[in-house]
Amino acid sequence: MLENREVQRMKTIVFIGVNKSSSSREAVKAAEKAGYFTVVFTNREIQMQQREKYPDVHQLIFADITNVDMLAEHIEALQEKGHVIAAVVSFVDRCVHTASLLADRFCDNVLSTEAIFIMENKEETRKHFAHQPYTPAFFLVESGIPVQDMVVPVRFTYPVMVKYPKSTGSKDVLLSKNKWMLRRNIIKLREKYPGEDLIVEEYIKGEQYLFEVIVYKGEIMIAAVIEQEITKGRRFIITGYGVMTDIPDEIEESVWVMIESIVASLDIQNGAFHIEARWTVKGWKLVEINPRISGGAMNKMIEAAFGYSLVEETLKMLTGGAPSLKRRTNRFVFTQYVIVGREGILEKVTGKRRAESCPGVIEVYVKPKRGTILVPPLSMGHRYAYVMAVGETMQEAKASAKNAAREIQFYLRER
Repeated sequence: MLENREVQRMKTIVFIGVNKSSSSREAVKAAEKAGYFTVVFTNREIQMQQREKYPDVHQLIFADITNVDMLAEHIEALQEKGHVIAAVVSFVDRCVHTASLLADRFCDNVLSTEAIFIMENKEETRKHFAHQPYTPAFFLVESGIPVQDMVVPVRFTYPVMVKYPKSTGSKDVLLSKNKWMLRRNIIKLREKYPGEDLIVEEYIKGEQYLFEVIVYKGEIMIAAVIEQEITKGRRFIITGYGVMTDIPDEIEESVWVMIESIVASLDIQNGAFHIEARWTVKGWKLVEINPRISGGAMNKMIEAAFGYSLVEETLKMLTGGAPSLKRRTNRFVFTQYVIVGREGILEKVTGKRRAESCPGVIEVYVKPKRGTILVPPLSMGHRYAYVMAVGETMQEAKASAKNAAREIQFYLRER
């Protein structure tokens, strides 16, 4: 019996990157729970120093996770030691394409590496879907064109958005209210990313939704529909997520048309991805596609709402099994993130226990430790806590989460 267990544990899933607490970490835990030996490549020295905090990772390897050839050498070394590579995967920004390239080489990859490449890069996404009705008006600012020679098409009206195509978590997405601000933002991004093209696109008004999707053998399954609340400061930061029990009738048909079009255009036979889109007077407008489950607390939200783990079902698909999205529960879930209004050094956090005791609350998470520098949000990474609550209606779940989140207070001192 023990011998069979050891053989089973040598069936290995390799993860490219992991976050301390997010959907990517939930995926590693799901792999261990399923009996796989888990290997994680990381480029974060802090994770190596805090090795004891990752007991679900059987082997943690420090490596340049952007260097495909180096990662391949590490995987070959694993094979020489008897590991059978069941999958090479990533649930981390900008690593999914790398993982799929390696999966093409070391295991039976059920995903389309080409489709992942298009989804992972905003420029490729916009160009690929340029003629679809759900694509916003956009144009590219090529790296070699002087900003004073840039020509804005006459169909554009301000405000507009300028983006670095490889940005993640809203870090390099800037609102430009006039042509002078647009030029200034382009110069700012060029200084940060010299030699890179930029995207300028129309500013889209409308409610924003997120759709988690799995495709298995050509069958499309919508795992979750999430309403998003956006806080507008120096950046557009998503601070609220509401998991809906069903797609609203008024948008259901058009949602399916958009998703089916995306899947057909990318020729996805198997895959897991999420779409962010805005519902406008002209129908859906695609904000972005990412070839993985959304990060943060998304997997926990879906599990709280419907009783299944989306990362667990995704791993089943990636290792040759059939995913199941059969609901065991059907509850509204709302997650409220907490941000700060000024910069400072964290002295203490209060209110976590009070938040946990509030009606409807099922989880409270506080990320930073004492001494951490906190800043008003310039990216999703600058969200410092969240409260997750359930309810019989979306209004009830939202009210519970927001009321509890008010209990959490960050006390800061000047830097």
